[in-house]
Amino acid sequence: MTDGWEWRRGGETPARPPGAGNSPAGPPTTPEAGNASTVPPGGPAPGHPPVAGAPSPSWPAPGYPPVAGGPNAGSAPGWPASTAGGVPGPAGASPWWSDALADPWRDPAAPTAVVVPGAVVAGIEPEAVTDPDAPGRPTLRHLLLIPVITALLAGTLGGALGYAFAARGGAGGAVLGGAPVEPPALAQRKPESLAGVAERVLPSVVTVRVSSLGGTSEGSGFIATADGHVITNDHVVAGGTGKASVVFNDGSSAPATIVGQDPESDIAVIKVSRPGLRAVEFGDSDALAVGDPVLAMGSPLSLANTVTAGIVSALDRTMQAGEPGGPVRYYAAIQTDAAVNHGNSGGPLVDGAGRVVGVNSTIKSLVAEGQEAGNIGLAFAIPINQAKRVTQDIIGTGKARRTVIGARVDGPSGVVGGGLRLAEVEPSGPADGAGLKVGDVILKINGRPMTEPTDLTALVRKYAPGSVVTVEFRRGSARQNTSVRLAADAK
Repeated sequence: MTDGWEWRRGGETPARPPGAGNSPAGPPTTPEAGNASTVPPGGPAPGHPPVAGAPSPSWPAPGYPPVAGGPNAGSAPGWPASTAGGVPGPAGASPWWSDALADPWRDPAAPTAVVVPGAVVAGIEPEAVTDPDAPGRPTLRHLLLIPVITALLAGTLGGALGYAFAARGGAGGAVLGGAPVEPPALAQRKPESLAGVAERVLPSVVTVRVSSLGGTSEGSGFIATADGHVITNDHVVAGGTGKASVVFNDGSSAPATIVGQDPESDIAVIKVSRPGLRAVEFGDSDALAVGDPVLAMGSPLSLANTVTAGIVSALDRTMQAGEPGGPVRYYAAIQTDAAVNHGNSGGPLVDGAGRVVGVNSTIKSLVAEGQEAGNIGLAFAIPINQAKRVTQDIIGTGKARRTVIGARVDGPSGVVGGGLRLAEVEPSGPADGAGLKVGDVILKINGRPMTEPTDLTALVRKYAPGSVVTVEFRRGSARQNTSVRLAADAK
């Protein structure tokens, strides 16, 4: 025995101090055995160190550190070889706990293990651990997406069902209109249709404005040449101060100058400087027939780009027009029922192919003198063949030639039985050269009957100087025919 320790086989065991008796510091005892050391059958209790003289297990008790010198010594680091009281265990721990399971006074229902909570270091919070598989708390975005997606799905489903019911003629679904059919030819707006013609010609139609002492005169016109010559009526520019302007189909405008005018034929030409102009296509007014479709274009009552439709109502309708105190205008006009009003003057009358066949000039009305006239379906246009000839003369020489026959009729009206009696025949004139004499009655010119004094002058001016016309006349009771070569006026 040395220093309170004694060596026993099987390991170092602390000796009990004298007088310890049944102190918990010693090995477990029973009242009957006194201080004799006993070991429960089957070896030491789990968690109890081996007792001297008892067989040592080949492994330490569960939860107990290896005993120094034992078969598993050094297998559990961190535990000291000996501690206070001579019993292996945690440093500074009471030795009683090592044999607590062998205590006969121990409560059998008590747990077999004593859990000692670990020390918590102040000021350090344990790190939170989140389970990635745990369901998360829904965010505001998720809460908003749910009703939106639900509404979209409901709307799509409702639309599909509604379409299905409508397509199948379900209850409550009224089907408007009949089955689709092929549109008529006019609705397809082919180039030869009225809409196609209007689309092609309107870019060449303009509004003409001329300043005068009494204000501004306004009418219509159309582009005759690509370099800017515009045809209009003489009465549109008459009395102007020379300042004019042109408003194009697209609404733009440009200044213009008056090139020349012919009051008796009611044709005037103005010039505008603008690149990229599109000239109209001219037709043949002599080829027209009554009943042909025509369009009148212009700016009636300042309503630009207006198109009205009608037919050729009559041909060679001789006209004598003019304001009191002004020049008297004669022309064999194209009559049409296309609506023409104030402001249409000077605009084009086009045929079904979009070619200009006349220049809208005047209308007939039932209003009293001095009142504003309106359309009643009687409009008249200067034949384009005559207007072209006058325009070329104005552009070339600044003035137009007048075609004459060299004879004058007698009286304000015709004779009984029809025809016009010649009151004067100019010597060496066209009529004198054809053998006509004073007193002869002109019945027809190129098959056109003569009934009014204006007929002879208006019809002759329809033709160009140098043209040859057939004249049917009556001398006495005999009917005769002759050919007359018309000439230009010497003025």
